[in-house]
Amino acid sequence: MQAIKVLIIDADQSSAELLRICLEKEGYAVACAFDGEDGLAKFSGFKPDAVLLDAVLPRVDGWQVCREIRKRSPLPLIFVTSKSEVFDRVLGLELGADDYIVKPFDGKEVIARLKAVLRRAGPRISDEKQSEVHYDGLDIDMSRYELRVRGRVTDTPPKELELLFYLASHPNTVFNRDQLLDEIWGFEYYGGSRTIDVHIKRLRDKLDGVSPRWSLETVWSVGYKFALNVSENTEDKNV
Repeated sequence: MQAIKVLIIDADQSSAELLRICLEKEGYAVACAFDGEDGLAKFSGFKPDAVLLDAVLPRVDGWQVCREIRKRSPLPLIFVTSKSEVFDRVLGLELGADDYIVKPFDGKEVIARLKAVLRRAGPRISDEKQSEVHYDGLDIDMSRYELRVRGRVTDTPPKELELLFYLASHPNTVFNRDQLLDEIWGFEYYGGSRTIDVHIKRLRDKLDGVSPRWSLETVWSVGYKFALNVSENTEDKNV
């Protein structure tokens, strides 16, 4: 299943960071922008499946950002903002927002409402075949067999890339070596499971120190996982 891409446009960086952490814990791919102009630029480049938008933004305000997005796409859009007057709520919905959440928010509620609007958007988003994953400093595009680390293309043998893509497509899920051999090399592979360890070591050498937000982790006596390094209690905080 494709990693759903969500663009957060919010001038409050602490609020955006909390949303990013909550979303990444649920397996979403996330990009952030902190003003309206950058938000519209990232909308064009990142090509999100959904947008979480603040109304109060520098350079281009959230109302205008919503208008511009609606000229280009009917994708799910939710206002997450401190503007709480009835007039503001009505304006946001009339401009085409699918939902309107007033700060301070609860991370679990935002996730639940996002899932609801994605369901209403139909099966296109959830059923499309995945070909890309994106994390902080890490971009994998399997349609090109391309790995970018901090924006730079990194030469990676096909099986290494397939292994990384498979793990990153299932964040925080532990796979044992036999499962990974079956998925990446196939049932007819007769080599030993040691090959997984070798490929993981080579990937770690390429990815060492790229980001504190994720890592390739060994789960002793079990196997490996692509871990999202977030606080277990973050989603329960209000901003």
